[in-house]
Amino acid sequence: MQKTTFDPWAWGINTNSVQAVEVKQTEGTLYCSGQVAIDVNGVPSASDMRSQLIQTIANLEQLIGESGYECKNIVRLNVYTTNTNEFFTTCMDVYVPFLMKHGIQQATTLLEVKGLFATLTIELEATVVK
Repeated sequence: MQKTTFDPWAWGINTNSVQAVEVKQTEGTLYCSGQVAIDVNGVPSASDMRSQLIQTIANLEQLIGESGYECKNIVRLNVYTTNTNEFFTTCMDVYVPFLMKHGIQQATTLLEVKGLFATLTIELEATVVK
């Protein structure tokens, strides 16, 4: 697989993402459904957003790994949250290290939504290639 990222504006370095990702010669593409803070019994978390993000990332990492892919090859990562301000003030110390840990440079969209399932406040939707 050959991956090239594009980020033509200097401010892009501060967004923890890139503006575009081109992928050539892939062996496969994994389209992940939105992952949330649901435990192994299917019970959604009622914890704060930061705690939910920690569980959501763990669930996403598990899904990607068990599917035979690697997090470093996430090319698209959409973030859905019920409160973008809360995400930026309480979650960046979890989100950015996750990206850095895997060397992820992804195209991304951050959306504030009216609500998610049950008591959930954050959801991550990924596209991964190999």
